[in-house]
Amino acid sequence: MTDTTTASSTSSLGAAKTGPVGVGLIGAGVISDQYLGNLTRFPDLRVLFIADIDEARAAAQAEKWGVPASGSVDELLAVDDVEIVVNLTIPAAHVEVALKAVAAGKNVWGEKPYALDRESGARLLAAAKEAGVRVAVAPDTFLGAGLQTGLRVVRRGDIGTPLTGLALFQVPGPESWHPSPEFLFAHGAGPMFDVGPYYLTTLVQVFGPVAKVTATASKARETRVIGSGPKAGTEFPVEVPTHISALLEFESGASAQAVFSFDSKLARAGFVEIAGTTGTAVFPDPNEFEGDTVVHTGADEPTVVAASGSTFTRGTGVAELAQAIRGGRRERVPGELAFHVLDVMVSLAESADRHEGVVVDSTLEPTPELPEDWDPSVPTLG
Repeated sequence: MTDTTTASSTSSLGAAKTGPVGVGLIGAGVISDQYLGNLTRFPDLRVLFIADIDEARAAAQAEKWGVPASGSVDELLAVDDVEIVVNLTIPAAHVEVALKAVAAGKNVWGEKPYALDRESGARLLAAAKEAGVRVAVAPDTFLGAGLQTGLRVVRRGDIGTPLTGLALFQVPGPESWHPSPEFLFAHGAGPMFDVGPYYLTTLVQVFGPVAKVTATASKARETRVIGSGPKAGTEFPVEVPTHISALLEFESGASAQAVFSFDSKLARAGFVEIAGTTGTAVFPDPNEFEGDTVVHTGADEPTVVAASGSTFTRGTGVAELAQAIRGGRRERVPGELAFHVLDVMVSLAESADRHEGVVVDSTLEPTPELPEDWDPSVPTLG
């Protein structure tokens, strides 16, 4: 297996240690099970510590997953062998916790969204650069077999030059099934900040950086009612737009339309379509790690390209980050990618508020695809 990814800064990306990379996890909530189910299986990682504001919950997760220690965030950051902090805190705490980890000399893998505003996101990037550590941020779904196959299809020219994209996420809203959906309708969430990173990350991997955006936004109602669980019937406020229609213009000259909505009774989620000069590729759900790509070229029947690659789920990016650290090369889910996606989302919100187009100042380099035989369950670090 070969890997041609190059480091962008040898001074900050050089490897100093050898062997598996020590991991500490902050935030022992529901999503931690998805991460720990993979992190504890990847041989290039060693999960050493779980921290949570609720230390009893951290201890329970540590016992469940065979992690040797648990406790407070400060205790985790004091463990020298922890090289990567996996930050699974609530969105409002993402930057605060990441900055604390960076100050302790730790690399960070965080859940999306990267930040809630440009200023704090830029501060985190600058702090990581100064400390000589890395900040990588979900989604890592595009490292899975499904989207990796779709990207290979496009990049090898199966549809010619990609020109336009269409991304759709339309659902009635999570309050009907989620027992505590309030945070999904609060500042820093809504359909764009909660789900948008999956779709926007996929689009910039295809077309490159976004140059300008135009958007409209609306809110179907000011309150919603929880439909299931112990709080069923409870009314709560809606703080953010619940429908966003977006036009994205890329530096390459390509364009894409995107809809992010909690207001549609007709559910159409997981839809990304890329049209090129000689064909159209329909990608699998960008919120999943698997799924085939369907290519339409005008023939009677479309071609189904079976997904090929890793089918491991959340935490895949942590394994790739660990290998990049040891190899002294650029990780495939860098903070600059997450910051650009954040910049696009903030710009869309500003465009909707101001009723005008907004120029996106940040930029990025799309990530090279993984080798097709890459498998995080195979040890590479001794």
